[in-house]
Amino acid sequence: MSSSGDLTYSSYLRLDELLSCQSPLTGSHDELLFVIIHQVYELWFKQILHETAQLQERLESGNSAGALHTARRIAKILKTAVGQMDVLETMTPQQFASFRPELGSSSGFQSSQFRYIEAVLGRRDFSAAVVDPVLEQIMGRRPVFASLLCYLSACGWRVPAEILDRDPRAPWHGDDGVDALLAEVYAESAAPAEVCEALVDIDEGVQEWRYRHVKMVERIIGAKTGTGGSSGAAYLRGTLFRPAFPDLWAIRSRA
Repeated sequence: MSSSGDLTYSSYLRLDELLSCQSPLTGSHDELLFVIIHQVYELWFKQILHETAQLQERLESGNSAGALHTARRIAKILKTAVGQMDVLETMTPQQFASFRPELGSSSGFQSSQFRYIEAVLGRRDFSAAVVDPVLEQIMGRRPVFASLLCYLSACGWRVPAEILDRDPRAPWHGDDGVDALLAEVYAESAAPAEVCEALVDIDEGVQEWRYRHVKMVERIIGAKTGTGGSSGAAYLRGTLFRPAFPDLWAIRSRA
């Protein structure tokens, strides 16, 4: 990296390296788009992980304004990621087929960063066959919803100690007492309720991304087997409507 006096737009962004990272395997015109879209997704995933770390720090310190700002940024990033599907969907099935055989066993299901996002948001049912020290480290820390409960505790709400101190590796199956507490938080309609709603925006954004991903796959490969031997759209459909924060959705029935 250049010293600050010699810094340029190109050197700061390391454009020579960045723009050399696209290496299509065929002469197909459309493969470059496919590569760039997926690389951009990975960059956004990296940013989401960066932002969720700050979100959890701000939640656990009781910083309402900071948590709101970060949560809203994450939701905006997810909206941007969903919007990229519009570009990818300009590719016809025939155009994708022109380079698909060269993809071999590679598949979006192999995205480590998306697994990390799922883990940060609370998923704990990963296959034992997935050996990933980073994933293990993430699952050893509180997920976002647990950080929200710490935030509510810091704001004076009586969250039971056994809930705050529970094993972060254990799946969360909900708690009637927590649901009742969340209903009270919403009834007060103060800053904590806004923070809860900002997390719902993130959850909705992830679900929207999943839905658009399913429709994009169906549009381009139909019911064919996915790359890497996955069941393609059939598998993706099974991931729909699984909220990261089910407790925040359930309280709507209490209103």
